[in-house]
Amino acid sequence: MTRAFHRPALICNSQSGSYDEAVHRQLVDACRAAGVPLAATVVLPDDDLPDAEALRAQDIDLLAVWTGDGTINAAATRCAGWPGAVLPLPGGTLNLLSKQLHGDRPAADILTDALAGKGRRAPIPTVRSATREAFITIVAGPATRWAEVRETMRQQGLIEASRDAPEAIDAMLNAPGVRIGGDGKSYPAIVLTPTRRGLRADGVVVDGSADVLRHGLAWLGGDFRDGPSEDLAQGETIVLESESPISLEYDGELDEIAAPARFAIGQSAVDFIATA
Repeated sequence: MTRAFHRPALICNSQSGSYDEAVHRQLVDACRAAGVPLAATVVLPDDDLPDAEALRAQDIDLLAVWTGDGTINAAATRCAGWPGAVLPLPGGTLNLLSKQLHGDRPAADILTDALAGKGRRAPIPTVRSATREAFITIVAGPATRWAEVRETMRQQGLIEASRDAPEAIDAMLNAPGVRIGGDGKSYPAIVLTPTRRGLRADGVVVDGSADVLRHGLAWLGGDFRDGPSEDLAQGETIVLESESPISLEYDGELDEIAAPARFAIGQSAVDFIATA
């Protein structure tokens, strides 16, 4: 159980395809019903994400982030060192961090439980590279091309996405893969997941056209981790190598890093609330 919160704030994105005015009203009403009306609302993309100093200045003690995983990552990174707690709410496409902490539940129900003290407060494990940090996973390798197809489908529809799919398939089958160490087996992607026991690495397996289809459906329809994979390693640090720069997806946001690249287990610099 967590202590009661008195000064909640909300971050949302009015331009997101997942934004719903009715859900927004439910979140506002949930705070009022708990006797703690929202002390501040940050509406992206017009407003800036608050940092620790701004949250302290407004005496905010709970930051409810009702956005996608990438924005939750950015918001939590901005408020590192702040003494309050972050509450991820499902407001994006995949909502992987919210599902991890709360299960597959409506945003208003999660917020109501958090305000009632029905949750656990603690830092969460993270995975870090030399430049960035992920709170859910880092996917490394050419198969991240599917993330671009997924974004095209979300913004422009299935027909436009289908035009990009052949390039994703070609990258998965033919682009230089990634491996652990200099002589390890290469994979079209390696998924790095932070856990309480350390950093876990899983290799994406593609043995034929059926596996390619299963991976494409997993990336487009929900959790990319649902595709075929095999356990590779677990430890405090993992070094990935490739013959080309390594494409990355940090919590849904794309990037690239030079090979070889070292990844390490870490811990978030701000507390999160879990209600499941």
